Amino acid sequence: MRPDTTRTAATGDEAVAGLEFTLNRRSVLAAGVAAMGAAGGGSASAASQPFFQRHGLPVGLQLYTLGPDAQKDLDGTLSAVSRIGYRAIELAGLLGRTAAEMKAAMDRVGLVCTSAHIQGRAMGSQSFGGDLAKLADDLNVIGVKYAVMPLFYIPDRFELKPNRGENGPAFLTRLAGQMTVDDWKWNADFLNKKGEALKAAGIAVGYHNHNNEFAPLGDTTPIDILLKETDPSLVTFEMDAGWVTAAGRDPFELLKTHKGRFTLMHVKDIKPTTQANFALRQDPTEVGSGMIDWKKLLPAAYASGVRQFFVEQEPPFPGERIDSVKVSYDYLAGVIA
Repeated sequence: MRPDTTRTAATGDEAVAGLEFTLNRRSVLAAGVAAMGAAGGGSASAASQPFFQRHGLPVGLQLYTLGPDAQKDLDGTLSAVSRIGYRAIELAGLLGRTAAEMKAAMDRVGLVCTSAHIQGRAMGSQSFGGDLAKLADDLNVIGVKYAVMPLFYIPDRFELKPNRGENGPAFLTRLAGQMTVDDWKWNADFLNKKGEALKAAGIAVGYHNHNNEFAPLGDTTPIDILLKETDPSLVTFEMDAGWVTAAGRDPFELLKTHKGRFTLMHVKDIKPTTQANFALRQDPTEVGSGMIDWKKLLPAAYASGVRQFFVEQEPPFPGERIDSVKVSYDYLAGVIA
């Protein structure tokens, strides 16, 4: 709520290697100096390029951000996303379409989908708790390489029914607060098993954080349990930078401490008015308009192993959702980091 190569300038050695051995020493030195100058200029030019252009990465969008719009008019919404400049999306369900229909809709506007959020408990046509073979087939049709569980698996002993007057965030926060260390270890084991099962289909399993996972639980936290108990060869993580920050945690520290575990990121910004909490509360805003220093976080994430970046924004929106999506894209497409 979890897509690569860096372009490098040609080196002086490569230029010198093609010279004939009959050149005299002065010619070799002159050619070497010229080549070194060209390489230096290329490096400076690359450093001045926007982050995503320099690394050859698309700016992605989690379609959840435009959920109501996409549900009402999928083709029109995807077309608008493509016109803005996005080239990759992350799905949060098939919106009542088949995998083939979703793939055709993306193909019509030049979008690819490399990641999808898949629920834990069997809810709807796609879940880790359902038919994994069918899930793998659907994801392969779309082109998905990462199947990310967007929320903890709610223990089966919990009733999926809010109390009277209880909204979604309050409901989920209440359930998260009732989970034990063993429940979170069970979640880690669940992810390991699904990761092993889907690996043969070329699909990596991941976990996406909110801020519930950072709440103290005895002498640990749920996120620490998940990171410790999951097998790095089977389970990756999608960092939601906005929710990490809303929890009062430092995304830089998390990336540094667990280098290589996070390979996807939700590029989500929040306002400085956000109070640190573990109850699914934040003051959302467009990327580049909030408190997160993206000029530092984007390269730190890349250095730690993140290669899939998806814009996501939580409601409420100041205007039309698509307008906020464009603001975030325009910032990221030009940010030099």
